[in-house]
Amino acid sequence: MINFAVRCVKVYFRDRLAIFFSLLSVIIIFLLYALFLGGSWMTAVPPEVTGGQLLLDTWLMAGIMAVISFTTTTAAFGSMVDDRAKKISKDFYSAPIKRPVLVGGYILSSYFIGVIMSLFALVFLDLYLLIRDGTILGLLPTIGTIGLILIATLSNSAIVFFIASFIKSQTAFGTVSTLIGTLMGFIAGIYMPIGLFPAAVQVLIKFIPVSHAASLFRLVIMGDPMSQAFAGAPAEILTGFQDEMGITFSLGDFTFTTWMQILYLVATAVLFYLLSLLVVKRKDR
Repeated sequence: MINFAVRCVKVYFRDRLAIFFSLLSVIIIFLLYALFLGGSWMTAVPPEVTGGQLLLDTWLMAGIMAVISFTTTTAAFGSMVDDRAKKISKDFYSAPIKRPVLVGGYILSSYFIGVIMSLFALVFLDLYLLIRDGTILGLLPTIGTIGLILIATLSNSAIVFFIASFIKSQTAFGTVSTLIGTLMGFIAGIYMPIGLFPAAVQVLIKFIPVSHAASLFRLVIMGDPMSQAFAGAPAEILTGFQDEMGITFSLGDFTFTTWMQILYLVATAVLFYLLSLLVVKRKDR
């Protein structure tokens, strides 16, 4: 299984165009924020607080961390679709390799790719904060972010594996990947803060695992900047800012705690991996 996963990882990193397109949505998000959206979202920062630019920069950073593990794991599963489309998978099936080993190899490779690319993004965004704001994440936020990368990538790879298990051609997979990359900016609340969506759309977004990953990343990455910025502000101003910017999630009087969101991501990973295995077994019959 490990050897097959290594083979899939090599296939991904050998294709530079695939790497570029897996990062394309993140690049677009970053450029849109740097060139256009950053200034307009300054109005979302209450006038009672200071350090608004750092708040928004870390808010963007957290959103990108949630998105990149989804888009890169999507591209990673392209090798599985490509093997199926080119009938390469039949060669694997005729070899003395059990089907669960092949499936496990695809899953491990996509997870590894998602984690590695997310760690590279973390380093890049830390450099961005250093150049733009003269600061970097502290030790504890960095450790927390790495932990969330491991959990978010697990959930995202499970969802993508379930989607990819139905796709048989690279054309269809490319279309799905483009659609996913386009939607991620909205689901993670980057193109538009979640609090600005209609109420029904907000409820829908709060049931999507990626949005919970974005919320968790924001709680960790924005923790210190928010503590400093809202130190002298009333508590209700901080609460309103967190709700509007997708830092905390509430449904009526119910508010998701950090552990609830983590368990939700883990449960999502287990559920979609089990569903994917059922789909694969059904196709084998």
